[in-house]
Amino acid sequence: MIQPTPTDDPNMLYSTATGEICLDLPSPYIPHKETGLLHLPRFIAKIRKHLAGKLPKSYRRNFCKGFDRFLCLHLGIDPQSVVEAVRECGNDNAALDAKLLEIFPKDLRVAKWNRECVQKGMSEMGREALNDAKRKMEALDRTDIISFADMIDFDEQRIP
Repeated sequence: MIQPTPTDDPNMLYSTATGEICLDLPSPYIPHKETGLLHLPRFIAKIRKHLAGKLPKSYRRNFCKGFDRFLCLHLGIDPQSVVEAVRECGNDNAALDAKLLEIFPKDLRVAKWNRECVQKGMSEMGREALNDAKRKMEALDRTDIISFADMIDFDEQRIP
């Protein structure tokens, strides 16, 4: 069941299945303007919320884990290096882009990561985990949710 949060924050809802839901985070399908990497704008937005003390508990449990960690594993870096870059650059996106390009490898293998990102949950084991998540969210009958990126977009109401 979806309802407003107790704080009445217009960018936040509450789900009995997943907890607080941020409506102002980018979709994992949005590519980073400088690198083309999917999920990176979302990770950066979550880091900024975290640094401001505004990342809800429901997001903190997977902060620097899940997609965040998978992206950093793909790049061969520690997620904390991205957190430190955002801390250092604040809201200066140009400085942050330059800093990220310093710490990221030269070959980002963008197509490989983007394909992996949109296919998370499509393996046999992934489908089981995705179906568990869909069951908790009372969306097991939804045939349009085929990946974890879709599940995030559904939870954050980008998929009606």
